[in-house]
Amino acid sequence: MEVLAPGAIVLAVLGRFLPVWIAMAVIIGASFACRRRLGTYGQIFDSWIGAIGFGLVLFWLLTALMAHWVAPFDPYVQVRALQNKPPGTFTAEAGPYLFGGDALGRDVFSRMVYGSRTVMTIAPLATLFAYMVGITLGLPAGYLGGWLDTLLSFLANLVLAFPVILLFYLLVTPEIRQTAIPGTMAAVLFLFPVAFVTLFLWSRLRDRPDMLWRWLVPVLAVGGFGYLGLTGAWDPTGLLRMEPNTLNIFLAVVFITAPTVFRIVRGLTLDIRTRDYVAAAQTRGEGPWYVMIWEILPNARGPLIVDACLRIGYTTILLGTLGFFGLGVSPESPDWGSTINEGRKLLRVYVHPALPPALAIMSLVLGLNLLADALREQAMKD
Repeated sequence: MEVLAPGAIVLAVLGRFLPVWIAMAVIIGASFACRRRLGTYGQIFDSWIGAIGFGLVLFWLLTALMAHWVAPFDPYVQVRALQNKPPGTFTAEAGPYLFGGDALGRDVFSRMVYGSRTVMTIAPLATLFAYMVGITLGLPAGYLGGWLDTLLSFLANLVLAFPVILLFYLLVTPEIRQTAIPGTMAAVLFLFPVAFVTLFLWSRLRDRPDMLWRWLVPVLAVGGFGYLGLTGAWDPTGLLRMEPNTLNIFLAVVFITAPTVFRIVRGLTLDIRTRDYVAAAQTRGEGPWYVMIWEILPNARGPLIVDACLRIGYTTILLGTLGFFGLGVSPESPDWGSTINEGRKLLRVYVHPALPPALAIMSLVLGLNLLADALREQAMKD
């Protein structure tokens, strides 16, 4: 059994990420060359802070997509001879464990790479669903006001008044799967994306029924299939069905994030609804949903995009925290929080199992924060 030199380990790690480097070079190069024609996305490259943040986020996104090419081993395979071995240890049979082996002899590097899939799947999608809920409820609350605003604001404040960490613990504990709470939450929360897209099309094409139904029928068909699959009611392909732990975490993130998004959207709507272009749309006879979706929402996109970047970062930290406390997607999952928890038990003796996933979380959250800062600076210029 031999150990690679530190320089050889670095070169080997960089080599494993070669597909990611190539994809990043193509995407960033093409984006930079066409940045003047790419709107808000292209403006990210006008700031070195935004470019670095985008590069960090893109790195982990591509790593998640190419994990089966980047990782040299199956993250679940155990090799007893490589238990708690230092970085660079290799045998003729197993090959090099670039970041060493954990307490069960699993490759730390491969587990870090595959752990990015958990974060880059749950965090952005859960944030997107939370935004669908927050936007669909926040726009009418701020625009229409009255009893609807009072009721929705009370419900949002009721959720936000509960201690966040305690509420997460309650929503992701294994015992809650024995109740009807996850199914009820899924049936309600997963309905909002379908409702939002339906309102989006109807508000624009309501005066053109032929075009409306041409778009609405496939949207309702795809949305209905996705809704039935995510709620577990019917999914013959098995593509949309989530594991119970994953579903609990996903629902918990959406449920707790949506009230904050609701308050942000409501506040922006209260401000924008007094603008002249909103009054002009009302004078033309446009309906309330047209004004909300096509006049108010586009002019609120700047703060919402910035908040979305920050919120994905918060969700990443939250997923790591839940995994650290044993409430992740599954006990053997390579998610970063669980890997850190397993590594910290022997932290005084072996640092290498806990350090890579901790640095991965830090780099991804840093990238999201830098990206949010660049977008905020650009929004202030506009």
